[in-house]
Amino acid sequence: MPKVDIELVRMVLQKAEIDASKIAQILDDIKFESKESAKEEGKEPPVKKQFVVILSDPYGKVADTGFEYTGWVVQIPEDENPASALERLHRGAYDFNATPKGRRMPLKTVAEACEFGSAKINKEHKVWIKTKEPVLIMTTSGKIPREAKDKE
Repeated sequence: MPKVDIELVRMVLQKAEIDASKIAQILDDIKFESKESAKEEGKEPPVKKQFVVILSDPYGKVADTGFEYTGWVVQIPEDENPASALERLHRGAYDFNATPKGRRMPLKTVAEACEFGSAKINKEHKVWIKTKEPVLIMTTSGKIPREAKDKE
């Protein structure tokens, strides 16, 4: 949008023989709108994100064990590889541990990184933690069972 000098607008309005109070109101509205648009121009467009579940698998065998598993839901940019979510979380934890608060209480596990890690530091690494507490993860075959025929 082309920029127009406020004094030029004032001159045009005075030539049109508009009331002085009306001119002042119009100029105030123009100044307000220009400030609002300047604020909006400074913002970056929001990043499109994808959800990733990080599974806590202490035994290394998800399907074979039959145990209940927990994990954390995080978001990363949509165009990134989902496998990079854990690496991003680790880098955020390393950076947190370098801060004064991190030196007092360092993060040692993924659970601590999700629950106590800094959202600001994680945002710098483009990982957004959606569940601070681990959530239960259910397994499925992917099929919906058919209703039994004997119910009538």
